[in-house]
Amino acid sequence: MKAKNLKLIARTVEDLRVVSAHLQDAIVNINDIANLEKNKILLLQLNRFMWEDVEKGVFRKNKRIRTILKFENVMKVNSKNINQVNKDKFLDFLTIETNLMTDNNYEMKILFSGDSIIKVISEVIEVTLDDQGEAWDTKNKPKHKVI
Repeated sequence: MKAKNLKLIARTVEDLRVVSAHLQDAIVNINDIANLEKNKILLLQLNRFMWEDVEKGVFRKNKRIRTILKFENVMKVNSKNINQVNKDKFLDFLTIETNLMTDNNYEMKILFSGDSIIKVISEVIEVTLDDQGEAWDTKNKPKHKVI
């Protein structure tokens, strides 16, 4: 039985938390980030670790799948600690933090390991996660230190 590709749409802070949870431990190449200013869109192509597949059973294989994360109605994008000259570097996704600002716009911070951040200012929350193609097996399962 072929697994269906995941497609999520976020329009609220709670929805965005669900999208963020599914992206835990995804990796993105800096070269696969595009800010389409005229279209007011930010696109990221990530290799998402399929936690939902692992949790179905002990004997499941670890898998990754390409996924597109799309932010729409974007007014401004800036980044911190991301060297855009070295486009072959990978960023490890941690989470998305969301704040409603005083002007009623949303600030969404995409946090990566190493204190790398992409900050998105948007009029509304309109974010989609859309898996692309077939998943592939990966030997490595992400591990986290317990604090």
